[in-house]
Amino acid sequence: MGLGNQFRTILLLGLLTALMLWIGSLFGAVGFYIALAMVLLFNIGSYWFSDKLVLAMYKAKEILPEQNHKLYAMVKDVAMRANLPTPKVYVIPSQSANAFATGRNPKHAAVAATEGIMHLLSDDELKGVIAHEMAHVKNRDILIATIAGTIAGVISYVASMAQWAAIFGGFGGRDNDEGGNFISLLALAIITPIIAMIIQMAISRQREYLADETGARIIKNSHGLAAALEKLERDAKVHPMRMGSSATAHLFITNPFRGRGAALMNFFSTHPPMHERIRRLRNLAI
Repeated sequence: MGLGNQFRTILLLGLLTALMLWIGSLFGAVGFYIALAMVLLFNIGSYWFSDKLVLAMYKAKEILPEQNHKLYAMVKDVAMRANLPTPKVYVIPSQSANAFATGRNPKHAAVAATEGIMHLLSDDELKGVIAHEMAHVKNRDILIATIAGTIAGVISYVASMAQWAAIFGGFGGRDNDEGGNFISLLALAIITPIIAMIIQMAISRQREYLADETGARIIKNSHGLAAALEKLERDAKVHPMRMGSSATAHLFITNPFRGRGAALMNFFSTHPPMHERIRRLRNLAI
């Protein structure tokens, strides 16, 4: 993992630690120590298991070569061109056309594609998408992206819990603590979604431009991916993802939740403007 990604990983895990310890402190000393134990387990688990959690979130099923020869052979071919080990290949049971890569390093990577993307794209276009995802593996930004998605999901869940707790009277306890608890819960409900968005923005948009270019150079074809992005942009508005969490949107090659009102959050999007991605790919002329 590059030094930049390593630093961001430590920063994100540190932010999660501070947030969870603060939440635990609202329950007193016992809550603080429970939160400390939980965050230590989460920091370890996020490195080893965050990819499995994300794959499970989207009900992704691992396939063998005989189960989907075309997709498996395509991933294997692109991996060979990129001088990378062949990753595990997964299929997501969704008509939303999309794909993502995950894992902690190139030796423990996975590429997941939806059923929808295999129906929508031509072979050249699908190969361009697979090359983009393998570029993320090659550029070693799959771990930081997966951890960020997992953490953002946890923070969003905490915000939801805080909202309900504030509505129904906070954590309880002594009367003279109720006002402070309510204010703390209200602050938590407001601040945590903002933190989740900042975490997603920490995953630089430049990684998408770099993955587009790297993927195009791996297979020596920029036009297939450019055409694929045009189709995927249109499809996201018609077939938005119906599972998972918007906290993991940055993992996908295009935002799969745009049709669910995510257009209002374009300012916070981790994906660059699609027209600019397509323009850069067309200009590569590979």
